[in-house]
Amino acid sequence: MNAVSESEAPRTLLGVVAVVGYPNVGKSTLVNRLTSSRHTVVDETPGVTRDRNEVVCEWGRDAFVLVDTGGVDAGDDSSMQAQVAAQAREAVEEADLVLLVIDARAGLAAGDEEIAQILRRSRRPVLVVANKVDDSAHEQAALELHALGLGDPVSVSALHGRGTGDLLDQVVERLREVGGEHERVDADELRVAILGRPNVGKSSLLNAILGRPRVIVSDTPGTTRDAIDTVFQRGQTRFRLIDTAGLRRKRRHRQGIEYYSEVRALQAADRADIALVLVDSSDGVVDGDLSVADAARKAGCATLVVVSKWDITATTVETAAGRLAGKLRQRPAIVTTSALTGRNIDRLLDSVEQLFVSYTSRVGTGELNRAMADIRALREPPRSGRRRLNMLYATQYRTRPPRFRIVVSDRKLVTRDYAYFVENQLRSRLGLEGCPVIIDFRSRS
Repeated sequence: MNAVSESEAPRTLLGVVAVVGYPNVGKSTLVNRLTSSRHTVVDETPGVTRDRNEVVCEWGRDAFVLVDTGGVDAGDDSSMQAQVAAQAREAVEEADLVLLVIDARAGLAAGDEEIAQILRRSRRPVLVVANKVDDSAHEQAALELHALGLGDPVSVSALHGRGTGDLLDQVVERLREVGGEHERVDADELRVAILGRPNVGKSSLLNAILGRPRVIVSDTPGTTRDAIDTVFQRGQTRFRLIDTAGLRRKRRHRQGIEYYSEVRALQAADRADIALVLVDSSDGVVDGDLSVADAARKAGCATLVVVSKWDITATTVETAAGRLAGKLRQRPAIVTTSALTGRNIDRLLDSVEQLFVSYTSRVGTGELNRAMADIRALREPPRSGRRRLNMLYATQYRTRPPRFRIVVSDRKLVTRDYAYFVENQLRSRLGLEGCPVIIDFRSRS
């Protein structure tokens, strides 16, 4: 679709569009095609999408929110399908327009009729999308969808892009008729990624923060597959909470759904300000938790360790802190929580806001150079032969994360060990625990 630069991006959204349908009809492929992204995980296996996944779609000078949903199958009485269907119903209730996606080549199925009945009762405007119409030879199959009584179907091929421009034109036209505009305020959000190993309670924590079942929770590892964004207002702070799939230590040989789910989780860390690294208190701190924290550090996130399931554990904060001591480079704080009882949820959010203040802070040049003088006095800089490193002055030139430039006599004299020492001293003296501290050593010109 048309690319729009950040400065030209629409400041208002025309509304919210829910994408619903039977399993494996191409909903996620259509969302990815309309948004020119790979935001949602796509696979030939039915039932890949489970939670609601919201993505902003831009078309020309207009923009709206697309909500991908899991496939609804009334014939499946499993608890997982019940939660998927509940998520889809909530998406429809919150939408200004609904796209009912149907596999035109497979023809109308009983499941399509049942979903159409649900949409009629919702009284939401509906556009029927006949998907997998890859060429004109398949147009006849789309005509059968008139039988639903929901208006003329729009023929598209999500895989090849055929007809998607016409579909977007109709979506924009219908949204303008509905008049559901609201302000777009992405830039003012505090972005928080919830990271952790599989089944440590990430989705349960998100639901506890929101006070409602926004994402599906199950004892089965790997329930969450996409990175799910949810906007949440608390006082004057607007959060964008990102629930993610579980990360495992050894990712080299991942394939299929699991591989792409983990890619989405790492991408969520890349766009977050703060990562909540969840540790299952019943397991204690394991190597996989340290690997997750290191992934957050590499993404440039400030980090807060959240020990979950505190209501069912006999371990202590001191035990967890002892395991983490010296293992995590950013020296993050630890907060214990229970999603089941709601324990310390407010304290956790307070800690996130405080950490964000540090993450976005700027240190005065005078204060910074006084700290540098103390660091030099604490440990003598390294030397090579008769030449000793001399740190001349320092400045902070970037925030989010904090980034410093230290001008030295000769960059080649900076050892790895001494660079880590300076980093840790600055983090401690400037109140940047939990934050990445990036230092660029520059030789005096």
